[in-house]
Amino acid sequence: MRFEVKGTPLPVAICYLEAGESIRTEKGAMSWMSPNMQMSTTSGGGIGKMFSRALQGEAMFQNIYTAQGGPGMIAMASSFPGEMMVVDVTNNPIVAQKSSFLASEMGVNMEMFFQKKLGAGFFGGEGFIMQKFSGTGNVVLEIDGSLITYDLEAGQSILVDTGCLALMQQSCSIDIESVKGLGNKLLGGEGFFNTRVTGPGRVWLQTMPASNLYQAIAPAASN
Repeated sequence: MRFEVKGTPLPVAICYLEAGESIRTEKGAMSWMSPNMQMSTTSGGGIGKMFSRALQGEAMFQNIYTAQGGPGMIAMASSFPGEMMVVDVTNNPIVAQKSSFLASEMGVNMEMFFQKKLGAGFFGGEGFIMQKFSGTGNVVLEIDGSLITYDLEAGQSILVDTGCLALMQQSCSIDIESVKGLGNKLLGGEGFFNTRVTGPGRVWLQTMPASNLYQAIAPAASN
């Protein structure tokens, strides 16, 4: 199985499958495909898995596409201006923002990831629940805006504005840090809290969270 990402600012992920190979996708993700791709809809493990995905911001049901009788192709277009990532999670579990999942190989496991610290859950911008991807193979994720990557050493931290954390390796940890000074909190326009991500591990940041885009266009939309 091979993935190719094309286009900007609304990219598409194209997956090329060998005969008999299957790919799991988010509901409604398919944009175009070869005629020999066979679709089946699944709950992916019963009621518990369905509600787990709902809490992660995903659809309760997923689609599985299988190449029948020869090589196949399926394309999945972005639903939001930004970028797409193809991440190999083999021996490299990652934690991502909710609603980032687009597609994956069948060997990839998706599960809820709970923030261990209460403050990070309330004020860190991602809530208590994020998505953890592990297992074997590649997962395709949607990123809001452009993507910036940092590699953090053990104990090294970066402060991130609310919502700009797209994903991180599981070896990283999250906490919150209060903006210093009452005037800064009230007048600085940066809110009361920032998210602190601490290494070791890689961190992927997004430049335009969906909430920021909505705030930017809301005044024009209301006119």
